[in-house]
Amino acid sequence: MKKPLPPLNAVRAFAVAARHQSFSLAAEELHVSHSAISRHIKLLEEHLGVLLFERRIRQSLLTAVGQRYYEQVSAGLAQIADATFELKQQVAQPTVTLNVRPSFAQLWLMPRLPDFIAQHPDIKTEVITQTRSPDPAVDRFDVVIRRGRDDWAPTIEAHALFEDELLLVAAPELIERVPLADLAALNQHTLLTVRARREDWHNWAMRFGQSQDAGQVTRQFDYMHRVLDAAVAGEGIALCPTSLLGTHLSSGRLICPLPDLRMRLPRYYYGTVPPMTASALVFIEWLCRQQP
Repeated sequence: MKKPLPPLNAVRAFAVAARHQSFSLAAEELHVSHSAISRHIKLLEEHLGVLLFERRIRQSLLTAVGQRYYEQVSAGLAQIADATFELKQQVAQPTVTLNVRPSFAQLWLMPRLPDFIAQHPDIKTEVITQTRSPDPAVDRFDVVIRRGRDDWAPTIEAHALFEDELLLVAAPELIERVPLADLAALNQHTLLTVRARREDWHNWAMRFGQSQDAGQVTRQFDYMHRVLDAAVAGEGIALCPTSLLGTHLSSGRLICPLPDLRMRLPRYYYGTVPPMTASALVFIEWLCRQQP
């Protein structure tokens, strides 16, 4: 046997009045008159056969029965609101949420993203930047992109994306002023590096048989795009992954004084957590067609 529902408009008016402990404030929130709230609550009390409020001159206080009913009713209304929000989200514009490191976002993703948007104007893109490895339990994303797969949560499925190399770059004016013919001349320059990749210069020099001078002048930055800004300004020489150089070389803002000295880096991967949305699948198809 189906249980009969109370008059739902009256229940809504009751819940708002109970939350405010005031018919006037409930009327203001619901954009109705004070008398309309009174009628709704009287109707509900008649339906239930109990008094829900103790009426006073300037205040309406819940009775003990009214308090218990409010606690149950408010939970039910909150559940309806949550279900409504979830459904509206599902039928809203399709969205793909991307989780990347800040420098990758600025130097690789953002210059290319207009192409994806032009091809798929019906899909909204949301970019979240963070340096730590993503955790599906606390981080929201459809697609994560990182170099390597260190510390990835086991629920993330990783797929190889593209390889990368480390390249030495500098402003042409700096090299013209202080030439760099070989590795031995590095000690005449300031070396620019990213804090999270502070070992790059040591590993790169060791790769080509050159130990780094203990007195070498270095400057550290938090992000690679800050390193490149300093390099363009002639403040020193940088080691940068080729994937993040963008148009710095083709535009002539930076040059590579030692083009043959390249060190391979761990490849990039993209990760997803099943089941993937249709928007994520479309983005991945586009992503895999991009060049480093």
